[in-house]
Amino acid sequence: MEQPTAASAPPSRGLVLIVEDERAIADVQRIYLSRAGFGVHVETTGQGGLDRIRGLRPVAVVLDVGLPDIDGIEVCRRLRARNDWTPIIFVTARDDEVDMLLGLELGADDYMTKPFSPRELVTRLKTVLRRSDGIPRRGVLRAGPVTLDPEARTAAVDGSPVELTAREFDVLAYLMASPGRVFSREQLLSAVWGQADYSAGRTVDVHIAQLRSKLGPGNPLRTRRGVGYSADAEGS
Repeated sequence: MEQPTAASAPPSRGLVLIVEDERAIADVQRIYLSRAGFGVHVETTGQGGLDRIRGLRPVAVVLDVGLPDIDGIEVCRRLRARNDWTPIIFVTARDDEVDMLLGLELGADDYMTKPFSPRELVTRLKTVLRRSDGIPRRGVLRAGPVTLDPEARTAAVDGSPVELTAREFDVLAYLMASPGRVFSREQLLSAVWGQADYSAGRTVDVHIAQLRSKLGPGNPLRTRRGVGYSADAEGS
């Protein structure tokens, strides 16, 4: 990893919880996030992370998968089971697509494979927390039974609230803001994820699949084979 070269800035962007059992890695992450204006707290076990998330209410969690007690995937599972949708970035030494897909399906917002640049971590975290930045705003968005409020960041199907992760919300809002327009995976990665690693197109597919599952059979999402995805104005 890169070594930091400057002093930390006073925290102003909220508290980030790092759950990482390798102290040297956690220290580098902490310093770079502090320099970017975040407050930082470090835990070295999955159980410690679960306890602190409830007590500290961080703006995001940087969560190692390979923890010594409860692994990161189980931590994420337990958080989502108790309806805690704090944004999560998975950090894993396993270059394994199965781990990545499982994490995203459970509701993680992003993932990074070790080794990685701590500057990239800061960039990814800012993107996760960006919320509605870069998403066209047209007031409340509607398509079939789905209603989306970009300002309040709430979603509903036939009036019943639906819990979406920050990334799922951003993908859906981006598509619903331009009904009928087809966006390629590359365009969605650039607009919503803020990245140009187009080999990560599978990440888009996973989020679309999760949205369809949560929104039900009347969801407005459409696949245009060989092109990308769109949201129909009327749903199905």
